[in-house]
Amino acid sequence: MARSEQKIKDGAAQFVEPGEEVRAALIARPRGWTQTGASAGGGALAGAIGGAIGGKKQQRNVEAAQSVGFELASPMALAVTDRRLLSLKASSPIGFGLGVSVKELISAVPLSDVDSIESRRLAVGKTVTVTVRGTPFVLEVGTGANVNGVIEAFQSAKSPA
Repeated sequence: MARSEQKIKDGAAQFVEPGEEVRAALIARPRGWTQTGASAGGGALAGAIGGAIGGKKQQRNVEAAQSVGFELASPMALAVTDRRLLSLKASSPIGFGLGVSVKELISAVPLSDVDSIESRRLAVGKTVTVTVRGTPFVLEVGTGANVNGVIEAFQSAKSPA
């Protein structure tokens, strides 16, 4: 388990309900965040265009999440408990999980409202598509994030005992 995941689990403990347990977690940002700041090598015009496109992607994903009552932060911890999907405001990791701390609970939805959590590879990292009540929104995560652990924890908690 990544050091940041354990820090998220420890920090989230104050925001879970009695008897609830965080099963897996990762640090994420709304999709488009990397694109807004990663265009410096292409010159000023390319940077401005990339930043505008990235900003639109972020806005679209934040609005999609809000439309189903789920708020996103940047950066945020996405955590799966045995009952709910949580969005937690988190500090930005420095590297190897250093500097990660959970600040506050932003949003939570029952797992029964979450249709799916899926991932795809991205250039350097992955995207995670979360679908809540039929509405998908996309997050981006770094290479060290425990995406498979989050997906497995979700599927395990959703499956009938």
